[in-house]
Amino acid sequence: MTRLFRLACQEHPGLATIALKSLELWTALGEQIGERLIHQTGSLSIGSPETPPVKGTLATAAASGLPVSKIEHAELAARQPQYSGLAPDDVAIWDPGGGICYPERNVRAQAGAAQRLGAEIYVHTMATSIEASREGVIVHTPTVEFRAANVVVATGAWLGKLVPNLPLAPRRTPQYWFQPRDPRSVDFTLDKFPAFIWQRSDGSHLWGHGSDEDFGIKIGPVNAERLPENLDIDPDQMDRYIHTGSDIDAAAAAVAEAFPGLDPRPAKVIPCVVTDSPDGQFIIGRLSRERSVIAAGGDSGHGFKHAAGIGELLAQIVAGESPYCETEFLDPARFF
Repeated sequence: MTRLFRLACQEHPGLATIALKSLELWTALGEQIGERLIHQTGSLSIGSPETPPVKGTLATAAASGLPVSKIEHAELAARQPQYSGLAPDDVAIWDPGGGICYPERNVRAQAGAAQRLGAEIYVHTMATSIEASREGVIVHTPTVEFRAANVVVATGAWLGKLVPNLPLAPRRTPQYWFQPRDPRSVDFTLDKFPAFIWQRSDGSHLWGHGSDEDFGIKIGPVNAERLPENLDIDPDQMDRYIHTGSDIDAAAAAVAEAFPGLDPRPAKVIPCVVTDSPDGQFIIGRLSRERSVIAAGGDSGHGFKHAAGIGELLAQIVAGESPYCETEFLDPARFF
């Protein structure tokens, strides 16, 4: 699997510092173990000048001093002939530090590093509940109990089940991979078709990246995720089937219109789940009522690129150290 990686994150200027920390940590770990954990080929944020991909990316770059550049419409159309249906006022912001990262590969690398430093990892062990008191916490599982002074709960879509009252809404999100119409084409390799987010003139969104190593061309039509049946789901009851109509047809139509060089019928579709917070920002920090519980979640669909940096932040919170980044916009207390 892959995920987009961006430094100039449109969602909030404060995220750039966390993405930079992830880049630092993954680069160092990758060099240590001789494995590529992140592939920086640049990324494009596309839309009219007032759309979040353009305006938000520029705001983050300005606040963080990141070296992005603006690509005007004519240059964008010439540079990326794979795109069809660009609106006359569509422009792009080029983030040279962007690209993709590899979730499974990165998680294995980080888990291995933790074990080498003495961590114990309990695989296939489900946390079923957490008891918090002034003395600390007890984490219950079907086979063992863990007692500690603090607990970090970073369970993705299940965060709201273990830490009730957090305003979180899990969302079923299909992931799509496509192939070129011409099998001989190299127009959709990652170096020619870099990671992108595109807000189109009709308000719809597309995002994705070209093929890389063993990974195919990934395109995500955001609107398909917003069908009522995909919103605010129970992750334990998520529909894990792929449906020809609701899951395939809209995605195929969007890809056929936007990228005519691709076969619009996806080669592979896998459902996953992301977890939205009300303002689209992470929920990271100690709970005001249960200070021994540190929550980490609410990625709202832009989470993995920040994973290593968030891990560093969580370690600092647990250790009582000064955080390396701004935390006010992440604090769970903003909702209470």
